[in-house]
Amino acid sequence: MLKKRIIPCLDIKDGTTVKGINFEGLINAGNPIELAEKYEKEGADELVFLDITATIEERKTFVELVKNIAKELSIPFTVGGGISSVEDVRKLLEAGADKISINSAAVKKPKLISELSYEFGSQCIVVAIDTKFANGSDWVHIKGGREITALQTLDWAKKSEELGAGEILLTSMDADGTKNGFDLRITKLISENVNLPVIASGGAGNVKDFENVFNETPATGALAASIFHFGELNINDVKQELKKQNIAIR
Repeated sequence: MLKKRIIPCLDIKDGTTVKGINFEGLINAGNPIELAEKYEKEGADELVFLDITATIEERKTFVELVKNIAKELSIPFTVGGGISSVEDVRKLLEAGADKISINSAAVKKPKLISELSYEFGSQCIVVAIDTKFANGSDWVHIKGGREITALQTLDWAKKSEELGAGEILLTSMDADGTKNGFDLRITKLISENVNLPVIASGGAGNVKDFENVFNETPATGALAASIFHFGELNINDVKQELKKQNIAIR
């Protein structure tokens, strides 16, 4: 059984860490390099960096910023945003990323997942899925949550696995930033129906939320942002509490 991971996330806009609610109303959450150093010290298992407007602005991820953050880390480092080619991934891995996260580009060109998996190995290819519930179904969204697709979330998760993804980063847009807890329904649905590690994202507000997502779903990672950025929770404290609850944590 895979040990569970606690993963802080840096959502980056214009080189600064930001956070919103339901993907809207972004506010400044601090210097990404300083936050990366902090999370390394607090015992984060991994760090995720998402350049959330790269696709909208039709530009590439900030490679220099990735390089500067990577220098501060010894933990696995996942980078996403504006990635659409083998060359984009090569540059980011050379800059210090351990894994890359693709979302919009994978939806538009599914064979990109296979190309990247073949070139770099599936272990470093994370398919990020932004999902929202509407009209009785779960729908994949792209372009930073701005655009709904015709893809149902479960179908796309299964397809991503078939194409060679090594992991799924599942963000519930309904829960994002609310601090009302992870979306256990969609997390359970996806993680029970793919044979990949699934990271739950969106909605963490307290230690109990981490406990619930690990006890009630097969998710192997739980990602959070604002509660860590603004000092509401310390990663090490979360991990210690989960260990007391007999949850196998890294």
